[in-house]
Amino acid sequence: MNNKSVCVYCGSRPGAMPAYTKAARSFGTLLAREGWRLVYGAGDVGLMGEVARAAQSAGGDTFGVIPEHLVRREVGKSDLTRYVVTETMHERKKVMIMNADAVVVLPGGPGSLDELFEALTWRQLGLHDKPILVMNIEGYWDPLRVLVERTINQGFADPSLGTFLNWVTDPEEAMELLRQAFG
Repeated sequence: MNNKSVCVYCGSRPGAMPAYTKAARSFGTLLAREGWRLVYGAGDVGLMGEVARAAQSAGGDTFGVIPEHLVRREVGKSDLTRYVVTETMHERKKVMIMNADAVVVLPGGPGSLDELFEALTWRQLGLHDKPILVMNIEGYWDPLRVLVERTINQGFADPSLGTFLNWVTDPEEAMELLRQAFG
């Protein structure tokens, strides 16, 4: 066990394709088997619940962070190794990223995009240097990749922005890239 922690952003819904759920379960299991702690939004619904339950089933360490106003809506998963309730969403995001060595984004909606772009902006501003991986299951994030490239090409972001995102296609590829990053 090398005490690494991976922050996972993902949907509070399962999404339209079974591949998303399969990837979330697989990634949670792989994190636990590697001995890395899962840091996530503490929900027991959607892909969030899948990744956490898989990590727990594989004996993994789980750290969940949820704002008070979402405890009922996202069914706060209080049986985690560590369960933190914050006052605000901003606090939640800060606690999550500050307690992780890397960020991995699975398919998700506006909340996942918000979390990803905050982590990306903080990286661009030099507030952290943690790897950010985008798990592009079944091409889900293809439009996002095009948008990021367009933002750079149209002069609204420095080309270095593109180097801060690591695009992977499945949990195994994500794990390999994380092993390299963690050295």
